[in-house]
Amino acid sequence: MKRSNGNADFVALGLMSGTSLDGVDAALIETDGEKIADIGPNLTVPYPSSFRSRLTDEVREAGNCDRPTQDQGLINELTKFHCDAAVRLLDQVPADSKWSQPDVIGFHGHTTLHRPERGFTQQIGDAQVLASRLKIPVVSDFRQNDVSEGGEGAPLAPIYHAAMFEAQSKPIAVVNIGGISNITFIRERLEGLIAFDTGPGNGLLDRWVEEKTGALFDADGYLASMGISDQVILDTELRGPFFKKSWPKSLDRSDFNLEPFSGLNTADGAATLVEFTVKSIVLGIKQCPETPKVVFITGGGRHNKTLMSQLGKYCPCPVYPVENQRWDGDSVEAQAFAFIAVRSMRSLPITFSGTTGVLRPTIGGKITQPC
Repeated sequence: MKRSNGNADFVALGLMSGTSLDGVDAALIETDGEKIADIGPNLTVPYPSSFRSRLTDEVREAGNCDRPTQDQGLINELTKFHCDAAVRLLDQVPADSKWSQPDVIGFHGHTTLHRPERGFTQQIGDAQVLASRLKIPVVSDFRQNDVSEGGEGAPLAPIYHAAMFEAQSKPIAVVNIGGISNITFIRERLEGLIAFDTGPGNGLLDRWVEEKTGALFDADGYLASMGISDQVILDTELRGPFFKKSWPKSLDRSDFNLEPFSGLNTADGAATLVEFTVKSIVLGIKQCPETPKVVFITGGGRHNKTLMSQLGKYCPCPVYPVENQRWDGDSVEAQAFAFIAVRSMRSLPITFSGTTGVLRPTIGGKITQPC
């Protein structure tokens, strides 16, 4: 697609509902799918508590019962929240700006069940409804082609992380701390890109805090800062088979649960869960082919001061939030799916042997036109 200014850049709108289950992130970028030409506005629309509870219950039930989601009412409501987030973002930009008329929407949907070992992954949401309501082509279903080709189907953001830090001296790593944590290890050549899930992110901690206090998360890591980690539980959990496995590897949100921590008091449980996240990330960094020069942190976990302090303590290299390089860590995942949507439109691969274990670079995403 050629824009009116004659170049091959697309204006793309990315929508992401992550494993933290907190809402929809929406972001605009301009890109050709290889380089980032410009970064536009972004926003986050939190889910109402009633819907967040429904979605949380559905994801938990799908994981526990190992069955896909078939709740059409939930799917319709999730799609509506994504439509509303896109409309709200576009309403914020001047009508005569390039951002007001995106060429494509990257729509991740919400993962309810991820079982790549069985060739299955499910992201719910109705791309046709989104495309028809907004009158914009939508790219969705990014993971299935990779899984069908024998890959893990996750993580997907590494190709965007590489574009973000194209000019940075390598090697570096980018760690996204959402409900699950994942790492991207970036070398000078794209062929050397490596990525994998490292373990829990905010998901277990958020669930613990909500069950114990009614709050949705541990603001600034205050609760965790008041507790003492249980090293016996930590050592047991970190000896689990996932952490012994080499990359590529990915996780479903249900692969870890709170049962091992149930005997702890509220503060000690929070402290132990934070250290579990931190030490699993450090294990992931140590699995990289060489020590990164620096690690950049994106995702909601970077707001947890206790977690970030511990990462600085245990990590074998300097650790900074992506804001250190003038990126907005709350919008990176949504931007990534805008970028990936453009790659899909241009038939460029979105996954690689080092990022998902797929045998060859693989194109992904399904294009849905408005009707």
